[in-house]
Amino acid sequence: MAHEKVNGCVILKDLYYNVDNNTWVRIIDDSTVAVGMTDVAQNLAGPLLHAKTKKVGTGRKLGKPIATVESGKYVGPVKSPVTGEITKINDALSSDAGLINKSPYNNGWIVEMKTDDLSADLATMVSGDDAVAAYKEKIERDNIQACEQIEGADTYD
Repeated sequence: MAHEKVNGCVILKDLYYNVDNNTWVRIIDDSTVAVGMTDVAQNLAGPLLHAKTKKVGTGRKLGKPIATVESGKYVGPVKSPVTGEITKINDALSSDAGLINKSPYNNGWIVEMKTDDLSADLATMVSGDDAVAAYKEKIERDNIQACEQIEGADTYD
């Protein structure tokens, strides 16, 4: 899996990113995507205690919350990077929100969504080297501290 680390934070080059909202999209088929929080986002939030997703069948517009996450220092929304309907939720998060910390791009996915217009949504995101460059700029601009490796976390070395 092609990736690059920016200040210790992993950016997978085959995903699409909404950098402002710190969310990613993995294309499943021509209208369905998996959505999650980036390594940057989980690091900023800290060890997550709770993750509550919206219900299957909920329609969401780009930028509207698909879930709420809570850590010891943060409570906030996970904003949708696409417009569409939630078709599946990651049930494992209800008992172990820390999956997002350990595996933000794999086991810690948050929802799957059927998009209204995938190509229009992807046009608002970045991927590959563009995503790496966008995160370099964001991390520098927002003075984000280095991502820490969590014990038991996915490794990309």
